[in-house]
Amino acid sequence: MMADSVPHIGIDAMGGDHGPQAVVDGVVLAQRQMPGRFRVTLVGDEPEIRAALSHARAESRLPLEVVHAAERIEMSEKAASAARRKSGSSLGVLTQLHKDGKVDGLFSAGNTGAMVATSLLGLGRIESVSRPALAAVMPNPSGGTVVLDVGANSDCKPSWLVQFAHMGSVYARYVLGRTEPRVGLLSIGEEDTKGNSLVLETLPLLRRARHLNFVGNVEGRDVLKGTCDVVVTDGFTGNVVLKTAEGVATMLGQKLKQELKHDPLARVGALFLMPALKRVKAEVDWEEYGAAPLLGVNGVCFVGHGSSGPRAVSSAIRTLVRFVELRVNERIREEIEADHDSAA
Repeated sequence: MMADSVPHIGIDAMGGDHGPQAVVDGVVLAQRQMPGRFRVTLVGDEPEIRAALSHARAESRLPLEVVHAAERIEMSEKAASAARRKSGSSLGVLTQLHKDGKVDGLFSAGNTGAMVATSLLGLGRIESVSRPALAAVMPNPSGGTVVLDVGANSDCKPSWLVQFAHMGSVYARYVLGRTEPRVGLLSIGEEDTKGNSLVLETLPLLRRARHLNFVGNVEGRDVLKGTCDVVVTDGFTGNVVLKTAEGVATMLGQKLKQELKHDPLARVGALFLMPALKRVKAEVDWEEYGAAPLLGVNGVCFVGHGSSGPRAVSSAIRTLVRFVELRVNERIREEIEADHDSAA
């Protein structure tokens, strides 16, 4: 973090489904919740951003600046080629600002693949890290479980999953406040003999890893039960788990609304249950967690859901500020180096 200053957050104003207005409204909300805790640079089409600021009546009230970027990377574009071709995109400009030390971290709700590719091309990896991983916090009664990878690497090697475990453990320790994070390996059964070749080859490596509180194989249901604090898997499986959980939460919410609409007696009962229902909604709502950090890159990069609204943007800023303040990347670097030295 820059000396003698609050964290300076760079945000891709063009990322996501709702454009600059949702981003600006999210910044306003975050500033209301954390006054004076951060500064913001919005990157993207300046006229659109200025219009959003004017609509929110926020330009003169917020500690922010706007940097124009003439291009944008659409959700449908191929990630790697777009990252190379469009260096003048909001993502490209934002990454360069971070590399030059003008912002302490960045957030985008745009094309996830492009975010990963641009971050790797522009910032590189932390020393000794083989591949970065997206780490999402999945809500559960225990306060959430960090699942990684959830989309950066569809195919993985066993040694990568061990590094994911170290990075996820550091994130859970410092950002979620878990004293000795329990780490599990996602499989189709708790027994050591269960799983595909990746799981079977990774399991003994995790058992031998120092500095990890490894509890063995866990199943998909354990993620939502909170059996452990960190769950490691490949990016393909992790993304399926994440999207399935989001779909189930959305379906339950819609089903509850339908039942209340057609049952007058249920609506009366819901009035008494409303405080409890709001607490449950807060626990399972992905917008409460805001974004997933791309752990392992030589920078602070957070990726948001494409449908992120103001509350999700605000939550992302809150987590990103905490990540920068706690110097989590430095802790990850120390953990990876310590594991590398002990393995050698």
